[in-house]
Amino acid sequence: MVYNYTTKNTCSTNIKLELDGDIVKNIEFTGGCNGNLKAIQLLVQGWTVEQIEEKCHGITCGRRPTSCADQLALAVREAYNESQKEFAAE
Repeated sequence: MVYNYTTKNTCSTNIKLELDGDIVKNIEFTGGCNGNLKAIQLLVQGWTVEQIEEKCHGITCGRRPTSCADQLALAVREAYNESQKEFAAE
């Protein structure tokens, strides 16, 4: 499942990702700090939704109450929940 998530209160504006069950693949950020986001994409490639939430949820950026990593944790959970709704509807 490919999922697009519109970020909130970050320099990045969108996160596109692919879910295979609860495994996260092919993460792409739009905007944000290019080098840092490339690193995040590579580091969490193949992790589960739970692993990303455990490591990234709650990280802040400067004075902001969130960060691109925190938004990724929210995005993967939202994508996973949506995939479960689709699975249940089948």
